[in-house]
Amino acid sequence: MIKGLRTVSYPVSDLEEGKKWYSQVLERKPYFDEAFYVGYEVGGFELGLIPGGESGHQGAVAYWGVDNTEEALKRLQKLGAQLKDPVTDVGGGIKVATVVDPFGNVFGIIENPLFKLDNVR
Repeated sequence: MIKGLRTVSYPVSDLEEGKKWYSQVLERKPYFDEAFYVGYEVGGFELGLIPGGESGHQGAVAYWGVDNTEEALKRLQKLGAQLKDPVTDVGGGIKVATVVDPFGNVFGIIENPLFKLDNVR
């Protein structure tokens, strides 16, 4: 079951420079800061930065919340989506995967036990 929009990730050519810029734009520090991903909580949603040269992503990817990434991925594939990136544990119990829908769009799913709707300001 799709629970709602959770995360949009932007590829950046330089993760450190991206982090500096987005920290200024968003007026906050990231809550998750690793060499492979930087995450900001913004109004109950997440903006994620990923290294653009290494990820293979060509643009922003929206991630939709799910309770179980593996089950959701199987369902999407049964509905005709093609696997792009398999389920990956990115740390902190967070799991992500992406598929390509029948129209060529990248559709992301995320299982994030750290995401709480009561964080909305």
